[in-house]
Amino acid sequence: MPTTTPEENRRLVLEAFDTLFNKRDYDAALRFWSERYIQHSAHIPPGRDGLFNLVRALPATLRYENHLILAEGDYVITHGRFSGHGRPAAWIAADILRFENGKFAEHWDVLQDEATRAESVSGLPMFGDSFPA
Repeated sequence: MPTTTPEENRRLVLEAFDTLFNKRDYDAALRFWSERYIQHSAHIPPGRDGLFNLVRALPATLRYENHLILAEGDYVITHGRFSGHGRPAAWIAADILRFENGKFAEHWDVLQDEATRAESVSGLPMFGDSFPA
């Protein structure tokens, strides 16, 4: 049985992402990620330490912006942008998180470089209502 509601889970994900990726407050971020956290991402080392160490290794300009967040039961899906990570294009990400006992227990993601206006075959931006500069 869930220990948090979908509404609480949405709030927790946004607070956790801001705490870890934008504020870089690793001590505060510990309260969101389970010690037994399972990381399914191909580009992130296993566990909570793998994620935190990856963030530590990225430039201090790293920034997460959320565009959409959905929750059902113990699962939350976000659509967001990771920028300032030192690569030419921002990443547009769909992150899927599973909660257990009020903390992130598992994570999956799908990442794609953000397309410019010239690269977008649809003519539409991938994030929000404008193309990257």
